[in-house]
Amino acid sequence: MTSIVKVETKNLNLYYGTNQVLHDVSISVLQNKATALIGPSGCGKSTLLRCFNRLNDLIVGTKIEGEVLLDGKNIYSNGMDVVDIRRRVGLIFQKPNPFPKSVFDNVAFGLRINGIKNKKRIAETVESSLIDSGLWEEVKDRLNTSALELSGGQQQRLCIARALAIEPEVILMDEPTSALDPAATYRIEELVSQLKNKYTIIIVTHNMQQAGRISNYTGFLYLGKLIEFGKTNDIFTRPKEKLTENYISGRFG
Repeated sequence: MTSIVKVETKNLNLYYGTNQVLHDVSISVLQNKATALIGPSGCGKSTLLRCFNRLNDLIVGTKIEGEVLLDGKNIYSNGMDVVDIRRRVGLIFQKPNPFPKSVFDNVAFGLRINGIKNKKRIAETVESSLIDSGLWEEVKDRLNTSALELSGGQQQRLCIARALAIEPEVILMDEPTSALDPAATYRIEELVSQLKNKYTIIIVTHNMQQAGRISNYTGFLYLGKLIEFGKTNDIFTRPKEKLTENYISGRFG
């Protein structure tokens, strides 16, 4: 079966003012795979992640050179619909950020702001999204209670359900388990393993064991440069670059 490139960057440079944060990054992310971005703090992982749905546009003074392609089209081209890009490419943040609304209204939020009013369709989508996020059995009897009453791990899965409801093609995850306990982390990792059958997932993680467990491909960034990219097993067992080997083996970072 031929692998399809879903997201791609070509010679991507990013500046915040005069400070260059990403240097000539070229990476190809395959459809229906999980790709991990690893590297020490401040190496540009989260900045690169936010390039995939143009969230860096919100930061004053940001300048981008090069291309970011979604299904072969440069999302930074003139005339691209940024709202549509962010619908197609969802983002899960480091800390769970449910809205101060009911569980149901959290998941339904994106549908409603996209103009969907059919109550039956909304209810069916809320249920299927909660099932896909592994949360339905835990919340099906408390859909009208506040999302803020859920545990941290449940809140993060609710945020994933909220992202799934608007039918994204790509899911970005920025250290989605860093604020969670080991049991909740395990649930999210299990979920990622299931979701990549339907979605393309790009995950930033500081946890190299996590990258090894859940990703098919791994990219190692250092000082804003993509040092090495390849199959996760190859990166962790036989890296080509000495810098990658030193980071993986814990000599720095």
